[in-house]
Amino acid sequence: MPKVGMEPIRREALIKATIAEIGEAGSLDFPVARIARRAGVSSALAHHYLGSKEQMFLTAMRYTLAQYRADVVRALAAAAGPEARLRGIVEQSFSARHFQRGTISAWMNFYLLAHSNPTARRLLTLYRRRLMSNLLCELRPLLGVRAPGVARRMAFLIDGAYLNEGLGEGPPDGAAAAAQVLDYLDLELRGAAR
Repeated sequence: MPKVGMEPIRREALIKATIAEIGEAGSLDFPVARIARRAGVSSALAHHYLGSKEQMFLTAMRYTLAQYRADVVRALAAAAGPEARLRGIVEQSFSARHFQRGTISAWMNFYLLAHSNPTARRLLTLYRRRLMSNLLCELRPLLGVRAPGVARRMAFLIDGAYLNEGLGEGPPDGAAAAAQVLDYLDLELRGAAR
C-alpha cells in the first residue's frame, strides 16, 4: 500500500534528480534507473509518477519554468519603477537557483527537444512570450517605439548566455552573465537619454 502524502515528495525528488542527471550527463542519454536511484525510488515508481524519460524531462522543465516565473513575479512586485523591474527580471534569469549546471544542461536539451516535440515547443513558446511581455512592459515607458527591438535583443542575450554556459566547464557565473545583459540595457537607456 502506498504511503499517504508521499506522492508530492517523490515527484519533487524525481524532478530534481532528473535535472541533476541531465547536468551530469549533459544530455538525455542515460537510463531512468539513474534518476530513480538518485531520487531514492524504484524505476517502476519513477515511471508511475512521471511516465517515460521524456515525460520526466518535460515535467522537470515545467517545474523549472514555474519556479522561474514565481521568482520573476516576486522580483517585479518588490521593484519600484521600470528600470528596477528590468534589473529584477535579468537578475532572476541568472540567480543561483536558475543558473546552475543541471538547469543549464536541461535548457540546452529543452531547446533541442522543442524542434521535435510539440509539448516542449509549446512550453518554450510560452516562456519566450512571457519573457518578451515582461521586458516590453517595462521597456515601453523608458524607450517607447524602440522597446520591441531592445526586448528581443535582451531575450537573445539571456538565452545566449545559457547556451554559451552550456559549453562551459567551470561553475556558472550568474553575476557575470547578468552584468553583460544589464550593460547592454544601460547602453540603450543612455542612448535614449541623449
